[in-house]
Amino acid sequence: MKLIATSAHSTVADSPKVIALANDADPRALALDGVERIDLNFPKFTDGRAYSQAFLLRRRLGFKGELRATGDVLIDQLVHMQRTGFDAAVLREDQNLAYAQAQFERFSRFYQGDAVTVPPAFAQKEAA
Repeated sequence: MKLIATSAHSTVADSPKVIALANDADPRALALDGVERIDLNFPKFTDGRAYSQAFLLRRRLGFKGELRATGDVLIDQLVHMQRTGFDAAVLREDQNLAYAQAQFERFSRFYQGDAVTVPPAFAQKEAA
């Protein structure tokens, strides 16, 4: 997952290929042709509607572009964000990028399937 500092992210969708989706909007209503990135907003870290939007965009709608988490994004959320389909996250200003990257090293494999790796661990073939 690509981690982005708040200062390096523009909050304005500066291209027709980028959509900023409110967390109460229905992704099924989007025209996804030509869209390369969708920014999904977490207005508070306790509001998880963007997780559902990301999963819906990846699994049901087959969106292949970048899904970017914005807003009140904390280090503790990153692994779950990645598992629900996010490619990138803009960390809240007070979050440390190095500590955030360490989250992915703590959890390298999961038993359950997710939006990215659909089959559960027991159904995955090991690389020989």
